[in-house]
Amino acid sequence: MVVQVREGLLTPRVLVATAVPAERDAVAGALSGAGLGPGVLDADVLAVGVGPAAAAAGTATALARAAADRPYGLVVSAGIGGGFPPHAPVGSLVVADEITVADLGAETPGGFAPVTELGFGAVTHRPPRSLVREAADACGAATGTVLTVSTVTGSAERAAELLRRHPRALAEAMEGFGVAEAAALHGLPVLEIRAVSNPVGPRDRAAWRIGEALTALGDAFGKCAPVLRSWNTHGIPQD
Repeated sequence: MVVQVREGLLTPRVLVATAVPAERDAVAGALSGAGLGPGVLDADVLAVGVGPAAAAAGTATALARAAADRPYGLVVSAGIGGGFPPHAPVGSLVVADEITVADLGAETPGGFAPVTELGFGAVTHRPPRSLVREAADACGAATGTVLTVSTVTGSAERAAELLRRHPRALAEAMEGFGVAEAAALHGLPVLEIRAVSNPVGPRDRAAWRIGEALTALGDAFGKCAPVLRSWNTHGIPQD
């Protein structure tokens, strides 16, 4: 889905990558209805698939197709996810200051070893600090680590292990690191915004609040639109 909210001349676009159409529609609807005032926001909102592999492939494909014509200037991973209580309760928002893959590595006799300890790869991408701060301030979000997992946490033991390894973690989802890897391949900054739909821990579908989280996600993008517009219009500040 393409959302073009613009006044004046075109500038490089923002790519917003979600996992599923419901997230895409929440973001697109908010951007279409945002009161932006003078300036430009040209945003493409795409549902690129569930999980880090699909997210990386879908995002990289979109970036490559745009590169020869009118390239993107910013990539945003967006959607709902699990929040680590008590700091990220259901219905709250999180903006990642670190996008970290939690399960890329190896099991060893001493415990889990991230792929970087094996001598290759990356496990964390850090969005520009000023963009994180401005986006979080605009939508009232907490800032911290958002973990990317290939298997959603379903037990208290797993949640505790993740927090032991990543004490700044506020949320988990399945796409952020894949989106960030694609953005890094193209030399672009990345941002991740998550609305919390459920607590990370024992799997309890009755506790999920997907509708509430989608509403919060849309509200966040409505409030963040001026930040994205300013970032897009004025170029990429260096932290």
